[in-house]
Amino acid sequence: MTIDVLPDDVLVEIFFYVIICDSDSSLQNPWHVLVHVCRRWRHLVFAFPRRLNLRLEYEGRRPISEALDPWPVLPVILLSSDETLPSGLPHPMLDQRCDNVVAALESAHYDRICEIEILNNMTNTRWERFAAAMQKPFPELTYLVVVGDGDMVPVLPDSFLGGSAPRLRELELDAIPFPSIPKLLLSAHGLVTLTLWNIPDSGYISPDAMATALTVMTRLKTLYLSFRSPRSHPDPENRPLPPPTRFILTALTEFVFQGVYEYSEDLLARIDAPRLYDLNIVFLIDPNFDLPQLHRLISHADEFKAFDRAEVLIFDHLIQLKLYPKTGVVDHRSQLDLEIICGCGELDHRISSLAQVCSSSFPLISALEELEIRQDEDATWEHWNVDMENARWLELLDPFAALKNLYLTYDISQRVCDALQELSEERATEVLPTLRNLFVSGYQPSEHIEEAIRPFVVRRQLSGHPVTVDHWHRRY
Repeated sequence: MTIDVLPDDVLVEIFFYVIICDSDSSLQNPWHVLVHVCRRWRHLVFAFPRRLNLRLEYEGRRPISEALDPWPVLPVILLSSDETLPSGLPHPMLDQRCDNVVAALESAHYDRICEIEILNNMTNTRWERFAAAMQKPFPELTYLVVVGDGDMVPVLPDSFLGGSAPRLRELELDAIPFPSIPKLLLSAHGLVTLTLWNIPDSGYISPDAMATALTVMTRLKTLYLSFRSPRSHPDPENRPLPPPTRFILTALTEFVFQGVYEYSEDLLARIDAPRLYDLNIVFLIDPNFDLPQLHRLISHADEFKAFDRAEVLIFDHLIQLKLYPKTGVVDHRSQLDLEIICGCGELDHRISSLAQVCSSSFPLISALEELEIRQDEDATWEHWNVDMENARWLELLDPFAALKNLYLTYDISQRVCDALQELSEERATEVLPTLRNLFVSGYQPSEHIEEAIRPFVVRRQLSGHPVTVDHWHRRY
């Protein structure tokens, strides 16, 4: 028996698997191979373009009319290239391809374009042509990615995409100034992924306008929102009061934010996301963190209620808190990351800021049972403030009221043990009251560490809440 005897409907299902389901295929357009096998296969493939999700990929290697002429009328995927020579200079051939891609947006074929990916190998003139060409509706457009240089890209006007994008499913703008994007988003009811990354100052979007736009996105699963500079502070005089009720983003599962904490608080005061399972928040450092809305968002997300362990990672210019689900949970998708960035490199400020984030008003922190504190291998400690060191460590540890196991890398342990040494008898039972085990990795405990930790261990022993100090070998 040969494949020729299979009926048409079975062949179409096999084609579907080859084109749609075989994600390991290295072929750019696998259906091109199928239509060149025989006349029957060619007829079947073109008879079911929607079922087989047929697309024509166009990268500007020749004018778009020449590229599309041999094929039936199918949706077009428009791809620019960010390739350069090893020297970093664009190649003349790549310049021509970029020109052809922009020309495709200006051509009569624009209404067939379903996906657009424009990368940052664009001159000022091309950006201007791109912005002008995109001021009309693209009826088939479902996917749009534009990556640029915010210092070069012109501000996109209100008329971008004709002011409407009802079929758009995924939108990514990286370093693209588009301050009026909330108006466009109000028409994008079908968005599943929204990425606004490296928003320049000229593209500032107020948290109230952003929240209003989110209210129409009932299918939104992924939201990335990142501001390029700390000048993303909302205007205190123009900050409207949050509404009495919050809009619930029922489909949102992933949220990434980078900017100042005032912006995130204003935004989160207007929304809720009970199905959230992946949260990454990067704050530009501020000495007065007050995050009731973030704490509320996390406490309302069911996935985060299973967390019982955390890591604090210290780098030269940032400090990071990572929370994970209960130990032993295999292939769990949930993760929560909070980062605080500090350009000045002062570690005591970063620790103090993280301590404020992890305050007692953050219920999830007070329920964690395991904590690891470690520094990046390349951290230099150059800006360590000795006078404030011990107080900052105690400030960070205080909120972890349910902690049972504390893991410290060697350099960190020297400083934490010095802080614990200074505790009074009463405070020795108040700080980490449920702690059972203190693990030190890297080396055998030194005489300094043993001497520093001994008063704390003795006081806990006398209080009936003993703590065991042991070695620890990190697995990664």
